[in-house]
Amino acid sequence: MKPSQTNTHPHLRDAAQRSATRLSISLFLTLAFVVVEALAGIYANSLALLTDAAHNLTDVIALALSWVAIRLTTRPANERKTYGYHRVGILVALINSTTLVLISLGIFYEAWHRFVSPPEVQSGILIGVGLVAVVINLVTALLIHRGSEHDLNLRSAFVHLMGDVLSTVGAVIAGILIYFTGANWLDPLVSVLIGVLILYNAWGILRDAVDILLEAKPRDIDSTKLVEDMLEVDGVLGVHDLHIWSITQGMRTMSAHILTDDLSISEGAGIQREINEMVHHRYNIAHATLQLECVDCFPDSLYCNLDDHVHLDEEHASISSR
Repeated sequence: MKPSQTNTHPHLRDAAQRSATRLSISLFLTLAFVVVEALAGIYANSLALLTDAAHNLTDVIALALSWVAIRLTTRPANERKTYGYHRVGILVALINSTTLVLISLGIFYEAWHRFVSPPEVQSGILIGVGLVAVVINLVTALLIHRGSEHDLNLRSAFVHLMGDVLSTVGAVIAGILIYFTGANWLDPLVSVLIGVLILYNAWGILRDAVDILLEAKPRDIDSTKLVEDMLEVDGVLGVHDLHIWSITQGMRTMSAHILTDDLSISEGAGIQREINEMVHHRYNIAHATLQLECVDCFPDSLYCNLDDHVHLDEEHASISSR
């Protein structure tokens, strides 16, 4: 492993500890406000406030899970978990996004009943509590915003909180309109809009989490362009058996078979080093496993069909047992 890669691990641990601290503060603030908002929603008979309180409660769970995941990712790799615990954050993102989808469906169901028979809403409480909620949610969201662009776990928690910011803004607007018009049906309407927003953001996180767990190629990498860049490296004659996947959103890896002439070990090491540096700087792939070959049995097969290897293993086992 290159020294530059080795030195990144203390930096990652420090960043994880800072993120865990910010998550702890956000968790405490959100939990305290959930109690206040739920009581206010019951007293004001406001679905918008109760909806936001329920969403805030899932934020508490999401933040707690994200905090646990970040703490686990700092654990070193071991004999059983050779990649460490980085995928824990992806599992948490999957759980968080799934709960967001379920919450949205629950909001739609309750809003329908209130459309049919709109209850009277105390708009003054709705406005006052909503304004406080905007401040609390915005502060907690900004606390964990740093690093959320490249960490799906933090991003799922950030989306939870930013969804609350927008939903509480909507609740305040609904309260103002209800105050001046008396149109209580605006309260469930805002809840539906909140649910649509939550569902939209949850789908993006859910899709990315599933892609990573299925080891799909990152969406921003063009495999054809990557192979062309590898072929430009002096000494590379062909590329096949290519795999590109993500351990987490910000940690990418790849493996490939590289066809070369019959070279010495030192010359082959130079080719490997140059490819590693290229894919790291151009494609943000930090870990690349490259197998050099001077004879290619399947020169036209860019991607490996694992089923073929399974069938070959079964045939070999059958022959050896005879």
